[in-house]
Order: sequence, then C-alpha cells, then structure tokens
Amino acid sequence: MNPHAKLITTLSLLAGTTITISSNHWMMAWMGLEINTLAIIPLIAKSHHPRAIEATIKYFLTQSAASTLVLFSSMTNAWLTGQWDITQLNHPLPCLMLTTAIAIKLGLAPFHFWFPEVLQGSHLTTALLLSTLMKFPPLTLLLMTSKSLNPALLTTLAITSMALGGWMGLNQTQTRKILAFSSISHLGWMALVIIYNPKLSLLAFLLYTVMTTAVFLSLNKIKVLKLSAMLISWTKTPTLNAALMLTLLSLAGLPPLTGFSPKWLIIQELTKQEMTPAATIAAMLSLLSLFFYLRLAYHSTITLPPNSSNHMKTWYTRKTPSTLTAILTSLSISLLPLSPVILT
Repeated sequence: MNPHAKLITTLSLLAGTTITISSNHWMMAWMGLEINTLAIIPLIAKSHHPRAIEATIKYFLTQSAASTLVLFSSMTNAWLTGQWDITQLNHPLPCLMLTTAIAIKLGLAPFHFWFPEVLQGSHLTTALLLSTLMKFPPLTLLLMTSKSLNPALLTTLAITSMALGGWMGLNQTQTRKILAFSSISHLGWMALVIIYNPKLSLLAFLLYTVMTTAVFLSLNKIKVLKLSAMLISWTKTPTLNAALMLTLLSLAGLPPLTGFSPKWLIIQELTKQEMTPAATIAAMLSLLSLFFYLRLAYHSTITLPPNSSNHMKTWYTRKTPSTLTAILTSLSISLLPLSPVILT
C-alpha cells in the first residue's frame, strides 16, 4: 500500500475515533463513525483478493445500514424531545433503534453474521483494527447512553452473543474466524454489565483489547492463519508460542491470568444487582469459549495431535518478536497476579 495512503488512512481512523468519543452532539458522533468506516475500507480491500473485495462490500453495506439507523434514531429523538445531546436519549423508540444500530456496528448477536466473514477476508493487522479500535466508538455511544437503555433488550442481546460466540466458534479451523467469535462472546460480557456499571464494561474492553492485540501480533509474527499451520509453528519461535498459549488461556478467563479479572468482576456486579440467573448463564456459557481457546492452545504448544500434517516443518528462526508484542503478552498474562503489588 502506498505510504501516503496508509498515513491518510491511519490519521482518518484516529480522527474519526477521537471525534466520536469526544462529541456531545449526535451529528458529530455520526460524522466520526462515518470517517472511521470510510478509512478502514481501503485497508480491508488492499490485497485485491476476491475474498477481500467481498469482505469490503459486506462491511460497507452493514456499516452503512447501521449508520443510517443511528442517524434516524438521533433525528427521531430530536423530533420527539427537541434534544440533540447524546446523553438526553429519553424516548423509548429512538432508544430501541439506537441499541439495534450499535448492536449491528459492534457485531452483537443476532446481528453478528457480517463480522466473521469480514475478518476472514482481511489481513491479520486489519482484523486486529476491526476487533479493537473499530469497536471503541460504538461502545462509547453505548456508555454515554447507558442510563437510558432497555435492560431486558441488552441482557437478551448479551446472552445471545455469549451463546452464539461460544457455540459457533467450536467447529472453526481458521484462526481469524475463531477470534471473531471470541470477540462476539466478549462483547456479550461487556453489554451485560454496561447499564449497571459502565466503568467496569470499559475496563473489560481495555483488557480484552490488550489480550487480543497480543494474540493477533503473535499470530502475525509466526504467520499462522489456520489450525493446521499452527501445528508446526512451534519450530519457528518456541518461546513466542509458549507465551501465545498463556495469552489464549488468559483470553479464555482462566485464573490467575489477566483475563479472569473482568469476568470475575462482572459476575460479582451482576450478583449485587440481583441478576443471579444472568450471572449463572454467563458463567456456564464461558465454558463454550474455553473449549476452543484450549483447542488453540493445544495446537500451538502442548503437543502434536496423532495425525499427519500436510505442511512442511519450518526452520527455527532467531528473529525476536517486537517490544510491543512482548509488553502486551506480559500484561495479558501477569496483570492480575501483579495487581496486589501495584495497588500496595
């Protein structure tokens, strides 16, 4: 990709995100979302592969529909209440339309069908942006309007996302699709608690971003796109593969790794809000996600399964991973165990 085009795209992504998260007016927030959508499209389509072009069209059509719904809900709210302020979403009709629009933008079930396909057609670095940075502006709008949202609707969307994200990830062999369903499942956890404790939802998103970035950068380093290639990736960088296994287990939420803390705090908050059935269902559904994370970890490090692989074993490489990958992997593994030391 042309360096100038890459620079313009990167600056547009940062500008769009900043405009949305710092705006109080619906039109400014919508404008930021549109800048983001238009900036990421060249990155998805840059490989000129038919699958990448298909992913670009799917992404554009879905995000256009969601942006239209955001604009329509804000206009309806202004018509009914006379308010363009984001925090003044008081009427149930625009509130319902906005929740649907943000669910489409985030990829919450049952509006999730576009997300795995778009990730599968993108490069790993673009898939990383789609899974982390592009989720932040819509999530910010949910955080700002959290007091007005319908709890029953959001709880239904959240539990459906956790169930489908875990269930549909079980049979996948492509790492990008597995991480897409992982993202859908994690967004379900964030949506479940966003009404009762928005700060906790933001903390869960930040920790998810750290862990997912570490996984994507590690996979990009060892050039793994499917499980069969992951079987022999340990010959390239054994240390990075061991760290990747721990990061995947952290993403699954196993104690005492970092990923356990948001799930623990969310279940605690739901119990405080007397939502014990929802907390129990969420804890049970996390076992589905745990299965495919364990499968990824098994394929990456633990052992070779008793079947033949069609891939030629690669030579050991002495290229060291980047400093960013090392820092994010360390945070993904050790942030929770070190938190008492940091706090004291």
